[in-house]
Amino acid sequence: MANKEILMIVDVVSNEKEIEQSVLFDALEAALAMATKKKYAKDVDVRVSIDTETGDYESFRRWEAVEADEGFEGGIERPDAQLLLADAQKKNADIAIGEFIEEPIDSVEFGRIGAQAAKQVIVQKVREAERKKVYELYKDKVGDLVTGVIKRIERGNVFLDLEGAAEAIIPRGEMIPREPVRVGDRIRGYLKEVEEVVRGPQLTVTRSAPALLIALFELEVPEVGDGLIEILGAARDPGSRAKIAVRTRDQRLDPVGACVGMRGSRVQAVSNELAGERVDIILWDDNDAQFVINAMSPAEVVGIVLDEDKHSMDVSVKDETLSQAIGRGGQNVRLASDLTGWTLNVMSETQAEEQAETQDGEHVQQIMEDIDVDEDVALILVQEGYTSIDDIGLVALEELAAIEEFDEDIAGEIQQRANDALLIKAIASEEVLEEHEPAKDLLEMEGMERELAYQLASKGVVTMEDLAEQAVDELIEIIDVDEEKAGALILKAREPWFAE
Repeated sequence: MANKEILMIVDVVSNEKEIEQSVLFDALEAALAMATKKKYAKDVDVRVSIDTETGDYESFRRWEAVEADEGFEGGIERPDAQLLLADAQKKNADIAIGEFIEEPIDSVEFGRIGAQAAKQVIVQKVREAERKKVYELYKDKVGDLVTGVIKRIERGNVFLDLEGAAEAIIPRGEMIPREPVRVGDRIRGYLKEVEEVVRGPQLTVTRSAPALLIALFELEVPEVGDGLIEILGAARDPGSRAKIAVRTRDQRLDPVGACVGMRGSRVQAVSNELAGERVDIILWDDNDAQFVINAMSPAEVVGIVLDEDKHSMDVSVKDETLSQAIGRGGQNVRLASDLTGWTLNVMSETQAEEQAETQDGEHVQQIMEDIDVDEDVALILVQEGYTSIDDIGLVALEELAAIEEFDEDIAGEIQQRANDALLIKAIASEEVLEEHEPAKDLLEMEGMERELAYQLASKGVVTMEDLAEQAVDELIEIIDVDEEKAGALILKAREPWFAE
Protein backbone atom coordinates (compact mmCIF):
# COMPACT_ATOMS: atom_id res chain seq x y z
CA MET A 1 0.00 0.00 0.00
CA ALA A 2 1.48 3.33 -1.05
CA ASN A 3 2.31 5.90 1.59
CA LYS A 4 -0.27 8.26 0.12
CA GLU A 5 -2.91 5.73 1.08
CA ILE A 6 -1.95 6.24 4.73
CA LEU A 7 -2.90 9.90 4.38
CA MET A 8 -6.14 8.94 2.60
CA ILE A 9 -7.15 6.49 5.35
CA VAL A 10 -6.48 9.06 8.06
CA ASP A 11 -8.42 11.73 6.17
CA VAL A 12 -11.47 9.51 5.53
CA VAL A 13 -11.72 8.07 9.05
CA SER A 14 -11.13 11.49 10.61
CA ASN A 15 -13.98 13.04 8.62
CA GLU A 16 -16.43 10.15 9.12
CA LYS A 17 -15.85 9.70 12.85
CA GLU A 18 -15.01 13.34 13.65
CA ILE A 19 -11.75 12.25 15.27
CA GLU A 20 -8.58 14.33 15.28
CA GLN A 21 -6.02 13.16 12.73
CA SER A 22 -3.28 13.11 15.36
CA VAL A 23 -5.18 10.34 17.19
CA LEU A 24 -5.29 8.22 14.03
CA PHE A 25 -1.62 8.80 13.22
CA ASP A 26 -0.79 7.63 16.75
CA ALA A 27 -2.88 4.50 16.14
CA LEU A 28 -1.12 3.75 12.86
CA GLU A 29 2.31 4.27 14.41
CA ALA A 30 1.37 1.82 17.18
CA ALA A 31 0.17 -0.72 14.61
CA LEU A 32 3.38 -0.42 12.56
CA ALA A 33 5.51 -0.72 15.70
CA MET A 34 3.61 -3.85 16.71
CA ALA A 35 4.17 -5.42 13.28
CA THR A 36 7.87 -4.51 13.32
CA LYS A 37 8.39 -6.10 16.75
CA LYS A 38 7.08 -9.41 15.37
CA LYS A 39 10.21 -9.62 13.19
CA TYR A 40 12.28 -10.11 16.35
CA ALA A 41 12.24 -13.15 18.60
CA LYS A 42 13.34 -10.96 21.49
CA ASP A 43 11.39 -8.46 23.65
CA VAL A 44 12.54 -5.36 21.79
CA ASP A 45 11.11 -1.83 21.95
CA VAL A 46 10.23 -0.22 18.62
CA ARG A 47 9.12 3.29 17.72
CA VAL A 48 7.63 4.30 14.38
CA SER A 49 7.37 7.91 13.23
CA ILE A 50 5.01 8.86 10.36
CA ASP A 51 5.50 12.10 8.41
CA THR A 52 1.99 13.58 8.47
CA GLU A 53 2.70 15.60 5.30
CA THR A 54 3.99 12.83 2.99
CA GLY A 55 2.91 9.60 4.67
CA ASP A 56 6.52 8.36 4.79
CA TYR A 57 7.58 6.61 7.97
CA GLU A 58 10.74 5.54 9.77
CA SER A 59 11.32 2.80 12.35
CA PHE A 60 13.72 2.78 15.29
CA ARG A 61 14.77 0.19 17.80
CA ARG A 62 15.32 1.84 21.17
CA TRP A 63 16.75 1.16 24.61
CA GLU A 64 15.65 2.95 27.79
CA ALA A 65 18.34 4.24 30.16
CA VAL A 66 17.70 2.75 33.62
CA GLU A 67 19.34 2.42 37.01
CA ALA A 68 20.71 -0.94 38.09
CA ASP A 69 18.20 -3.23 39.80
CA GLU A 70 19.79 -5.96 41.93
CA GLY A 71 16.62 -8.05 41.64
CA PHE A 72 17.47 -9.00 38.02
CA GLU A 73 20.43 -10.70 36.35
CA GLY A 74 22.78 -8.05 35.03
CA GLY A 75 20.76 -5.42 36.90
CA ILE A 76 18.23 -5.05 34.06
CA GLU A 77 14.63 -6.30 33.87
CA ARG A 78 14.39 -6.21 30.03
CA PRO A 79 17.92 -6.61 28.60
CA ASP A 80 16.67 -6.35 24.97
CA ALA A 81 14.95 -3.01 25.58
CA GLN A 82 16.97 -1.39 28.39
CA LEU A 83 20.52 -0.21 29.08
CA LEU A 84 22.24 0.70 32.32
CA LEU A 85 22.71 4.44 32.51
CA ALA A 86 26.52 4.09 32.44
CA ASP A 87 26.39 2.05 29.21
CA ALA A 88 23.87 4.44 27.62
CA GLN A 89 26.12 7.41 28.42
CA LYS A 90 28.91 5.83 26.37
CA LYS A 91 26.68 6.40 23.32
CA ASN A 92 25.14 9.71 24.46
CA ALA A 93 26.86 11.55 27.30
CA ASP A 94 23.82 13.79 27.94
CA ILE A 95 21.25 11.03 28.37
CA ALA A 96 19.25 10.81 31.63
CA ILE A 97 17.24 8.10 33.39
CA GLY A 98 14.03 7.36 31.42
CA GLU A 99 15.37 8.69 28.10
CA PHE A 100 16.11 6.49 25.09
CA ILE A 101 19.00 5.51 22.83
CA GLU A 102 17.60 4.94 19.32
CA GLU A 103 18.95 3.08 16.29
CA PRO A 104 17.30 3.14 12.80
CA ILE A 105 16.05 -0.23 11.53
CA ASP A 106 14.30 -1.43 8.39
CA SER A 107 10.62 -0.59 8.30
CA VAL A 108 8.02 -3.18 7.42
CA GLU A 109 5.93 -2.51 4.34
CA PHE A 110 2.53 -1.10 5.18
CA GLY A 111 0.80 -3.56 2.91
CA ARG A 112 2.46 -6.57 4.55
CA ILE A 113 1.89 -5.75 8.21
CA GLY A 114 -0.55 -7.78 10.26
CA ALA A 115 -3.64 -6.17 8.81
CA GLN A 116 -5.90 -7.48 11.55
CA ALA A 117 -3.64 -6.13 14.31
CA ALA A 118 -3.50 -2.72 12.64
CA LYS A 119 -7.27 -2.72 12.22
CA GLN A 120 -7.81 -3.60 15.89
CA VAL A 121 -5.55 -0.77 17.07
CA ILE A 122 -7.30 1.77 14.83
CA VAL A 123 -10.76 0.54 15.82
CA GLN A 124 -9.79 0.76 19.49
CA LYS A 125 -8.59 4.35 19.07
CA VAL A 126 -11.79 5.23 17.22
CA ARG A 127 -13.91 3.71 20.01
CA GLU A 128 -11.95 5.55 22.69
CA ALA A 129 -12.39 8.83 20.83
CA GLU A 130 -16.14 8.21 20.36
CA ARG A 131 -16.56 7.37 24.05
CA LYS A 132 -14.73 10.51 25.05
CA LYS A 133 -16.89 12.51 22.67
CA VAL A 134 -20.09 11.09 24.24
CA TYR A 135 -18.83 11.79 27.75
CA GLU A 136 -17.90 15.38 26.88
CA LEU A 137 -21.29 15.85 25.20
CA TYR A 138 -23.39 14.66 28.15
CA LYS A 139 -21.33 15.31 31.30
CA ASP A 140 -22.72 18.85 31.61
CA LYS A 141 -26.29 17.74 30.81
CA VAL A 142 -26.89 15.92 34.10
CA GLY A 143 -30.18 17.31 35.38
CA ASP A 144 -31.60 17.88 31.88
CA LEU A 145 -34.50 16.23 30.10
CA VAL A 146 -33.43 13.75 27.43
CA THR A 147 -35.52 12.04 24.78
CA GLY A 148 -34.77 8.64 23.31
CA VAL A 149 -36.15 5.68 21.41
CA ILE A 150 -36.30 2.31 23.19
CA LYS A 151 -33.74 -0.03 21.57
CA ARG A 152 -34.24 -3.05 23.81
CA ILE A 153 -35.62 -4.18 27.16
CA GLU A 154 -33.63 -6.62 29.29
CA ARG A 155 -34.90 -7.88 32.68
CA GLY A 156 -36.92 -4.72 33.17
CA ASN A 157 -33.99 -2.44 32.29
CA VAL A 158 -34.79 -0.15 29.35
CA PHE A 159 -32.05 0.88 26.90
CA LEU A 160 -32.53 4.13 24.99
CA ASP A 161 -30.98 5.44 21.80
CA LEU A 162 -30.51 9.16 22.47
CA GLU A 163 -30.97 10.51 18.95
CA GLY A 164 -28.15 8.30 17.64
CA ALA A 165 -25.55 10.10 19.74
CA ALA A 166 -25.36 7.69 22.67
CA GLU A 167 -27.04 4.86 24.52
CA ALA A 168 -28.59 5.36 27.95
CA ILE A 169 -30.13 2.98 30.46
CA ILE A 170 -33.22 3.38 32.61
CA PRO A 171 -32.71 0.81 35.41
CA ARG A 172 -35.74 -1.19 36.41
CA GLY A 173 -35.99 0.69 39.70
CA GLU A 174 -36.03 4.04 37.89
CA MET A 175 -38.96 3.12 35.63
CA ILE A 176 -42.56 4.00 36.42
CA PRO A 177 -44.09 0.81 37.91
CA ARG A 178 -46.31 -1.14 35.51
CA GLU A 179 -45.74 1.41 32.72
CA PRO A 180 -46.39 -0.31 29.35
CA VAL A 181 -43.36 0.29 27.10
CA ARG A 182 -42.26 -1.39 23.88
CA VAL A 183 -39.22 -1.35 21.62
CA GLY A 184 -39.51 1.62 19.29
CA ASP A 185 -41.44 3.81 21.77
CA ARG A 186 -40.18 7.36 22.14
CA ILE A 187 -39.99 8.48 25.80
CA ARG A 188 -38.52 11.25 27.92
CA GLY A 189 -36.42 10.92 31.04
CA TYR A 190 -34.28 12.89 33.47
CA LEU A 191 -30.52 12.43 33.03
CA LYS A 192 -29.51 11.37 36.52
CA GLU A 193 -25.84 10.43 36.13
CA VAL A 194 -23.01 10.24 33.60
CA GLU A 195 -20.26 7.91 34.79
CA GLU A 196 -16.98 7.00 33.09
CA VAL A 197 -16.44 3.24 33.12
CA VAL A 198 -14.07 0.92 31.24
CA ARG A 199 -16.60 0.16 28.51
CA GLY A 200 -17.35 3.85 27.97
CA PRO A 201 -19.61 6.46 29.55
CA GLN A 202 -22.64 5.05 31.36
CA LEU A 203 -25.66 7.35 31.04
CA THR A 204 -28.35 6.67 33.65
CA VAL A 205 -31.83 8.08 33.11
CA THR A 206 -34.77 8.06 35.53
CA ARG A 207 -38.53 8.28 35.03
CA SER A 208 -39.46 7.91 38.70
CA ALA A 209 -37.58 10.82 40.34
CA PRO A 210 -39.44 13.99 41.45
CA ALA A 211 -36.88 15.97 39.43
CA LEU A 212 -38.45 14.63 36.20
CA LEU A 213 -41.83 16.04 37.23
CA ILE A 214 -40.27 19.47 37.85
CA ALA A 215 -38.42 19.37 34.51
CA LEU A 216 -41.62 18.51 32.62
CA PHE A 217 -43.47 21.46 34.15
CA GLU A 218 -40.57 23.73 33.23
CA LEU A 219 -41.04 22.50 29.66
CA GLU A 220 -44.84 22.73 29.54
CA VAL A 221 -45.34 25.98 31.50
CA PRO A 222 -43.56 28.98 29.90
CA GLU A 223 -43.95 31.04 33.08
CA VAL A 224 -41.86 28.45 34.95
CA GLY A 225 -39.18 28.44 32.27
CA ASP A 226 -39.11 32.27 32.34
CA GLY A 227 -38.71 32.32 36.14
CA LEU A 228 -42.04 34.04 36.82
CA ILE A 229 -43.26 30.96 38.66
CA GLU A 230 -41.05 28.84 40.94
CA ILE A 231 -41.44 25.13 41.65
CA LEU A 232 -40.14 24.72 45.20
CA GLY A 233 -40.54 20.99 45.62
CA ALA A 234 -42.17 17.82 44.37
CA ALA A 235 -43.21 14.45 45.77
CA ARG A 236 -44.20 11.43 43.72
CA ASP A 237 -45.76 8.02 43.92
CA PRO A 238 -44.59 7.22 40.36
CA GLY A 239 -47.38 6.37 37.94
CA SER A 240 -50.10 6.98 40.52
CA ARG A 241 -50.06 10.43 42.10
CA ALA A 242 -47.80 13.43 42.73
CA LYS A 243 -47.76 16.87 44.34
CA ILE A 244 -45.71 19.94 43.41
CA ALA A 245 -45.38 23.19 45.37
CA VAL A 246 -45.42 26.45 43.39
CA ARG A 247 -45.24 30.17 44.07
CA THR A 248 -45.27 33.26 41.89
CA ARG A 249 -42.71 36.04 41.58
CA ASP A 250 -45.36 38.24 39.95
CA GLN A 251 -48.42 38.83 42.12
CA ARG A 252 -50.56 39.34 39.01
CA LEU A 253 -50.04 35.66 38.14
CA ASP A 254 -51.95 32.74 39.63
CA PRO A 255 -49.23 30.04 39.87
CA VAL A 256 -51.68 27.17 40.35
CA GLY A 257 -53.86 28.23 37.42
CA ALA A 258 -50.84 28.75 35.17
CA CYS A 259 -49.56 25.23 35.89
CA VAL A 260 -53.00 23.69 35.39
CA GLY A 261 -53.47 25.49 32.07
CA MET A 262 -56.59 26.15 30.02
CA ARG A 263 -59.05 23.35 30.79
CA GLY A 264 -56.20 21.49 32.44
CA SER A 265 -54.17 21.22 29.22
CA ARG A 266 -50.73 21.78 30.78
CA VAL A 267 -51.06 19.47 33.75
CA GLN A 268 -52.69 16.87 31.50
CA ALA A 269 -49.70 16.97 29.13
CA VAL A 270 -47.39 16.24 32.07
CA SER A 271 -49.71 13.50 33.33
CA ASN A 272 -49.79 11.83 29.90
CA GLU A 273 -45.97 11.83 29.80
CA LEU A 274 -45.93 10.04 33.17
CA ALA A 275 -48.28 7.18 32.35
CA GLY A 276 -51.38 8.96 33.66
CA GLU A 277 -49.90 10.06 36.99
CA ARG A 278 -52.33 12.45 38.72
CA VAL A 279 -50.67 15.70 39.79
CA ASP A 280 -51.88 18.07 42.54
CA ILE A 281 -50.63 21.67 42.20
CA ILE A 282 -50.04 23.06 45.72
CA LEU A 283 -49.64 26.75 46.58
CA TRP A 284 -46.44 27.21 48.61
CA ASP A 285 -46.64 29.34 51.78
CA ASP A 286 -44.01 30.87 54.10
CA ASN A 287 -46.07 29.71 57.06
CA ASP A 288 -45.34 26.02 57.65
CA ALA A 289 -48.79 25.28 59.05
CA GLN A 290 -50.55 26.92 56.09
CA PHE A 291 -48.26 25.09 53.67
CA VAL A 292 -49.26 21.78 55.28
CA ILE A 293 -52.93 22.74 55.04
CA ASN A 294 -52.46 23.44 51.32
CA ALA A 295 -50.47 20.23 50.80
CA MET A 296 -53.24 18.10 52.35
CA SER A 297 -55.51 19.06 49.45
CA PRO A 298 -58.11 17.91 48.52
CA ALA A 299 -58.81 17.13 52.19
CA GLU A 300 -60.02 20.07 54.32
CA VAL A 301 -57.96 20.62 57.50
CA VAL A 302 -59.83 21.88 60.58
CA GLY A 303 -56.95 22.02 63.07
CA ILE A 304 -53.17 21.72 63.45
CA VAL A 305 -50.94 21.20 66.48
CA LEU A 306 -47.26 21.86 65.74
CA ASP A 307 -44.32 20.28 67.57
CA GLU A 308 -41.13 22.04 66.45
CA ASP A 309 -38.85 19.83 68.57
CA LYS A 310 -40.03 16.67 66.80
CA HIS A 311 -40.64 18.56 63.53
CA SER A 312 -44.10 17.05 63.35
CA MET A 313 -47.70 18.23 63.14
CA ASP A 314 -50.93 16.65 64.32
CA VAL A 315 -53.45 17.39 61.55
CA SER A 316 -57.16 17.03 62.23
CA VAL A 317 -59.84 16.83 59.53
CA LYS A 318 -63.60 16.40 59.55
CA ASP A 319 -64.62 12.87 60.54
CA GLU A 320 -66.27 12.16 57.19
CA THR A 321 -63.15 13.16 55.19
CA LEU A 322 -60.57 11.20 57.22
CA SER A 323 -60.17 8.45 54.61
CA GLN A 324 -59.74 11.07 51.86
CA ALA A 325 -57.10 12.92 53.90
CA ILE A 326 -55.10 9.75 54.48
CA GLY A 327 -55.54 8.49 50.93
CA ARG A 328 -55.33 4.97 49.58
CA GLY A 329 -52.56 3.17 51.47
CA GLY A 330 -51.68 6.47 53.19
CA GLN A 331 -50.70 7.99 49.84
CA ASN A 332 -52.08 11.53 50.34
CA VAL A 333 -50.53 12.11 53.76
CA ARG A 334 -47.26 10.50 52.69
CA LEU A 335 -46.92 12.79 49.66
CA ALA A 336 -47.88 15.85 51.74
CA SER A 337 -45.25 14.90 54.31
CA ASP A 338 -42.57 14.43 51.63
CA LEU A 339 -43.48 17.74 50.01
CA THR A 340 -43.48 19.84 53.19
CA GLY A 341 -40.68 18.06 55.08
CA TRP A 342 -42.87 17.68 58.19
CA THR A 343 -43.95 14.42 59.82
CA LEU A 344 -47.75 14.54 59.65
CA ASN A 345 -50.08 12.63 61.96
CA VAL A 346 -53.61 12.75 60.53
CA MET A 347 -56.66 12.16 62.72
CA SER A 348 -60.36 12.91 62.73
CA GLU A 349 -61.79 15.94 64.52
CA THR A 350 -63.24 13.66 67.20
CA GLN A 351 -59.91 11.93 67.77
CA ALA A 352 -58.15 15.30 67.99
CA GLU A 353 -60.58 16.51 70.64
CA GLU A 354 -60.11 13.33 72.67
CA GLN A 355 -56.33 13.62 72.39
CA ALA A 356 -56.41 17.28 73.42
CA GLU A 357 -58.56 16.46 76.45
CA THR A 358 -56.15 13.69 77.46
CA GLN A 359 -53.13 15.97 77.08
CA ASP A 360 -54.83 18.81 78.95
CA GLY A 361 -55.65 16.42 81.79
CA GLU A 362 -51.99 15.36 81.96
CA HIS A 363 -50.85 18.99 82.00
CA VAL A 364 -53.37 19.88 84.71
CA GLN A 365 -52.23 16.97 86.88
CA GLN A 366 -48.54 17.88 86.42
CA ILE A 367 -49.09 21.56 87.32
CA MET A 368 -51.09 20.56 90.40
CA GLU A 369 -48.17 18.43 91.56
CA ASP A 370 -45.43 20.91 90.66
CA ILE A 371 -46.80 24.11 92.26
CA ASP A 372 -49.35 22.67 94.72
CA VAL A 373 -52.53 24.33 93.41
CA ASP A 374 -56.05 22.94 93.15
CA GLU A 375 -57.55 21.54 89.93
CA ASP A 376 -59.53 24.67 89.07
CA VAL A 377 -56.42 26.91 89.07
CA ALA A 378 -54.39 24.37 87.10
CA LEU A 379 -57.20 24.04 84.53
CA ILE A 380 -57.37 27.82 84.05
CA LEU A 381 -53.61 27.95 83.45
CA VAL A 382 -53.74 25.10 80.88
CA GLN A 383 -56.70 26.66 79.08
CA GLU A 384 -54.72 29.91 78.81
CA GLY A 385 -51.82 28.01 77.19
CA TYR A 386 -49.51 27.58 80.22
CA THR A 387 -48.91 23.83 80.17
CA SER A 388 -45.72 23.58 82.26
CA ILE A 389 -43.90 25.32 85.09
CA ASP A 390 -41.39 26.60 82.51
CA ASP A 391 -44.22 28.47 80.75
CA ILE A 392 -45.45 29.92 84.05
CA GLY A 393 -42.05 30.87 85.42
CA LEU A 394 -40.80 32.60 82.27
CA VAL A 395 -43.91 34.61 81.35
CA ALA A 396 -44.19 38.28 82.35
CA LEU A 397 -46.14 38.71 85.60
CA GLU A 398 -48.48 41.19 83.89
CA GLU A 399 -49.66 38.49 81.48
CA LEU A 400 -50.54 36.12 84.30
CA ALA A 401 -52.32 38.91 86.19
CA ALA A 402 -54.34 39.72 83.04
CA ILE A 403 -56.12 36.36 83.27
CA GLU A 404 -59.74 37.11 84.21
CA GLU A 405 -59.87 34.76 87.22
CA PHE A 406 -56.56 36.02 88.70
CA ASP A 407 -55.41 39.26 90.30
CA GLU A 408 -51.83 40.48 90.77
CA ASP A 409 -51.38 38.77 94.16
CA ILE A 410 -52.61 35.39 92.92
CA ALA A 411 -50.49 35.67 89.75
CA GLY A 412 -47.43 36.58 91.84
CA GLU A 413 -47.92 33.64 94.18
CA ILE A 414 -48.38 31.19 91.27
CA GLN A 415 -45.25 32.46 89.52
CA GLN A 416 -43.20 32.34 92.73
CA ARG A 417 -44.19 28.72 93.27
CA ALA A 418 -43.27 27.92 89.66
CA ASN A 419 -39.85 29.57 90.05
CA ASP A 420 -39.23 27.69 93.32
CA ALA A 421 -40.13 24.41 91.59
CA LEU A 422 -37.78 25.23 88.70
CA LEU A 423 -34.95 25.98 91.14
CA ILE A 424 -35.44 22.70 92.99
CA LYS A 425 -35.50 20.88 89.66
CA ALA A 426 -32.26 22.57 88.54
CA ILE A 427 -30.49 21.76 91.84
CA ALA A 428 -31.57 18.14 91.62
CA SER A 429 -30.34 17.93 88.03
CA GLU A 430 -26.98 19.48 88.99
CA GLU A 431 -26.59 16.97 91.82
CA VAL A 432 -27.25 14.11 89.44
CA LEU A 433 -24.66 15.44 87.02
CA GLU A 434 -22.05 15.94 89.71
CA GLU A 435 -22.41 12.31 90.74
CA HIS A 436 -21.17 11.30 87.27
CA GLU A 437 -17.79 12.87 86.53
CA PRO A 438 -16.74 12.77 82.84
CA ALA A 439 -13.17 11.83 81.97
CA LYS A 440 -10.67 14.60 81.22
CA ASP A 441 -10.38 13.68 77.53
CA LEU A 442 -14.16 13.96 77.07
CA LEU A 443 -14.30 17.32 78.90
CA GLU A 444 -11.45 18.76 76.84
CA MET A 445 -12.56 17.33 73.47
CA GLU A 446 -12.97 19.97 70.76
CA GLY A 447 -16.64 20.88 70.31
CA MET A 448 -17.66 19.48 73.71
CA GLU A 449 -19.56 21.67 76.18
CA ARG A 450 -19.13 21.14 79.93
CA GLU A 451 -22.84 20.58 80.63
CA LEU A 452 -23.11 18.18 77.68
CA ALA A 453 -20.09 16.19 78.93
CA TYR A 454 -21.75 15.78 82.35
CA GLN A 455 -25.02 14.72 80.69
CA LEU A 456 -23.14 12.08 78.71
CA ALA A 457 -21.34 10.85 81.82
CA SER A 458 -24.67 10.51 83.63
CA LYS A 459 -25.75 8.17 80.81
CA GLY A 460 -22.60 6.05 81.03
CA VAL A 461 -20.63 7.77 78.24
CA VAL A 462 -17.63 8.80 80.34
CA THR A 463 -14.65 8.84 77.96
CA MET A 464 -13.93 9.79 74.35
CA GLU A 465 -13.66 6.06 73.63
CA ASP A 466 -17.20 5.56 75.01
CA LEU A 467 -18.46 8.35 72.77
CA ALA A 468 -16.63 6.97 69.71
CA GLU A 469 -18.44 3.65 70.12
CA GLN A 470 -21.88 5.31 69.95
CA ALA A 471 -24.07 5.41 66.85
CA VAL A 472 -25.81 8.65 65.87
CA ASP A 473 -29.30 7.35 66.65
CA GLU A 474 -28.12 6.02 70.01
CA LEU A 475 -26.62 9.38 70.97
CA ILE A 476 -29.76 11.29 70.00
CA GLU A 477 -31.77 9.07 72.34
CA ILE A 478 -29.65 9.80 75.43
CA ILE A 479 -28.94 13.54 75.01
CA ASP A 480 -30.85 16.43 73.47
CA VAL A 481 -28.85 17.11 70.26
CA ASP A 482 -29.76 17.01 66.60
CA GLU A 483 -28.42 14.46 64.11
CA GLU A 484 -25.77 16.80 62.69
CA LYS A 485 -24.36 17.68 66.13
CA ALA A 486 -24.36 14.02 67.21
CA GLY A 487 -22.50 12.98 64.06
CA ALA A 488 -19.88 15.72 64.50
CA LEU A 489 -19.23 14.72 68.13
CA ILE A 490 -18.84 11.04 67.25
CA LEU A 491 -16.47 11.80 64.36
CA LYS A 492 -14.32 13.98 66.63
CA ALA A 493 -14.21 11.23 69.25
CA ARG A 494 -13.12 8.70 66.58
CA GLU A 495 -10.20 10.79 65.32
CA PRO A 496 -7.68 8.89 67.51
CA TRP A 497 -8.80 5.67 65.78
CA PHE A 498 -7.83 7.04 62.37
CA ALA A 499 -4.55 8.43 63.71
CA GLU A 500 -3.61 4.97 64.99
